[in-house]
Amino acid sequence: MQRITAIIAAALMTTGMASTAAMAQDNANSAPQSQSQAPAKNFSDEELQQFADASQEIASISQNYTEKLQNASDEGDQQKIRQKANDEMVEAVNDSGMDVEKFNSIGQAIQQDPQLMQRVKGMVQQPQQ
Repeated sequence: MQRITAIIAAALMTTGMASTAAMAQDNANSAPQSQSQAPAKNFSDEELQQFADASQEIASISQNYTEKLQNASDEGDQQKIRQKANDEMVEAVNDSGMDVEKFNSIGQAIQQDPQLMQRVKGMVQQPQQ
């Protein structure tokens, strides 16, 4: 159970890194803040499974790059490592079948809805069929 929570927590923490490109695009079309305060809760099981799959991959990527970041010699190297990790995380989200914006929406909803968090945890626990 702790591992599942850690995977989802790592995915949520790294969502900020994975959303950098999406946020840059969103800033051009600035939406009112009220929209982001109330996350949509009508996610399909398929979307939640995609989120769970992407979260596991992102947690793995994050783990790989944490050590590299700690061993980086200067800020320039750290920035390159962060960018490479970000690119891999975005690719992991896209490979799961969803876009970064949807991934971030689900991540926000999970932080605010314990029942939704439990649904996703259950999907992480289930072996892939």
